[in-house]
Amino acid sequence: MNMNQKKLSYIEQGAGEVIVLIHGFCESKAIWQDFMPELAKQYRVIALDLGGFGESADLLPEITSIMALADQVDDLLHSLQIEKCVMIGHSLGGYVSLAYGDKYTEKLKGLGLFHSTALADSDEKRKTRNNVIEFVEKNGVAPFIQNFVEPLFYSGRKEELKPAIDFVKNIALKTPQKTLVEVVKAMRDRKARTNVLAKVDCPVMFIIGREDTSVVFESYADQIVLPLDASIHIINRCGHMGMFEFPKETLAMLKHFVRRCWKN
Repeated sequence: MNMNQKKLSYIEQGAGEVIVLIHGFCESKAIWQDFMPELAKQYRVIALDLGGFGESADLLPEITSIMALADQVDDLLHSLQIEKCVMIGHSLGGYVSLAYGDKYTEKLKGLGLFHSTALADSDEKRKTRNNVIEFVEKNGVAPFIQNFVEPLFYSGRKEELKPAIDFVKNIALKTPQKTLVEVVKAMRDRKARTNVLAKVDCPVMFIIGREDTSVVFESYADQIVLPLDASIHIINRCGHMGMFEFPKETLAMLKHFVRRCWKN
């Protein structure tokens, strides 16, 4: 570990066994603000900003990859003297958590994939990523975000969820253009990590939105059978943002999962 390297920004609440919460693409640690006080009643909860995002905006890895982002997370946890944790990752945060589990398997007490996938991008998804890069390089961040955030939420509840959509949009608009472009490339080029699901010696949780258009429901079929110990939650009328679409329900899922992980 490079002792001179600046550490990722994070917030910490509570004491005891550790939960690490990792946000998704164009998000920040702020997405967990309603979950943290509840989880902190029983655990030491750390929500961090990945390199390039939020208050870690100036810490985008020089060569950006999903593993480079995971290494930064490990640097932070090492500096906080955390040897084991339950790691929950939303979307991109799930990719980072899987990379972490690939390299630092023995440090995980539990792995939660919150609307995320261990599969690599399909050819079609890679083309979409390339289109995003081209669009953002030509038009900037704001026009992309205006079109990007709302479809993450289930379309049948747009009016009801407007405050949450606006909240996420405001976070996303602060994403630096370089971060957006480089992290899209990293997501496009990431390898499949289904092997991690099969090899980790800890419980794995999947929170799945039935109407998620980013990680489609059908794509989970071959993944959920891989872990030795899997908790699978399928939420109807939910897209890619369960922590806002069904906050009480997803918080209860996290609590139950974490309790089971730390009993092992």
